[in-house]
Amino acid sequence: MNVETYLERLNYDGPLALTAETLRQLQVAHLLTVPFENLSIHAREPIVLDDEALFQKIVSRRRGGFCYELNGLFAALLRALGFEVAMLSAQVANAEGNFSPDFAHMALMVPIAGRWLVDVGFGDSFVEPLLLDKRDAQVQGNRAYRVVVDGERLLVMQRNDVDPNDEWKPQYSFTLKPYQYSDYAGMCEYQQTSPLSHFTKARLCSRLTPRGRITLSEMLFITTEGGDRRERPVASQEEYANILRQDFGIVMK
Repeated sequence: MNVETYLERLNYDGPLALTAETLRQLQVAHLLTVPFENLSIHAREPIVLDDEALFQKIVSRRRGGFCYELNGLFAALLRALGFEVAMLSAQVANAEGNFSPDFAHMALMVPIAGRWLVDVGFGDSFVEPLLLDKRDAQVQGNRAYRVVVDGERLLVMQRNDVDPNDEWKPQYSFTLKPYQYSDYAGMCEYQQTSPLSHFTKARLCSRLTPRGRITLSEMLFITTEGGDRRERPVASQEEYANILRQDFGIVMK
């Protein structure tokens, strides 16, 4: 793990002390610079879950990835800096509130001045780590999050903090049992190959911006700033490649 090169990839020159503030700044920097994307799946590039392969893809080739890749490599960076990190298995909620099997998502837990839920691989979700032992709402911008106890599991809940009528909705359910890459292998293979996986249905590339988010969803470019969402069609594969390069720093080969 070349920590200096990874931090350069994140455009990060902030503190490196083992504190919750360092953890917060690193997560934000990661979300602002490394896209959530599934382009390898559609390019028939195998996804290899080990630190060296992921470093080559995300840092050296300046690509993004999905949860197993982004959170897996971020865990390696945090460990190299001296943080204690546990990889967690999560079940993801759908629009109806039903949950996927275990290992559908990888999140991280970092104990430092409390226990923090860390996630750079869930797309449009909490930007800063969440305190796991806090039951009150944790407000970030115009959204609020809660960590709720549900039997032996914990739930991440989200709502629009600006709209008083918005209801809490589950994002994912998890336990604090630690795992390693090999435990995610089956679901990672499923996500890459199954026609039932939403990752195989369409290309997606999305990144946080200082004012919102940009997303390339197949041939549609979406820009979100505050409550303003704008969409425009992408006219050609050449324009698609230009957007990938200019807005996400990705060149597919």
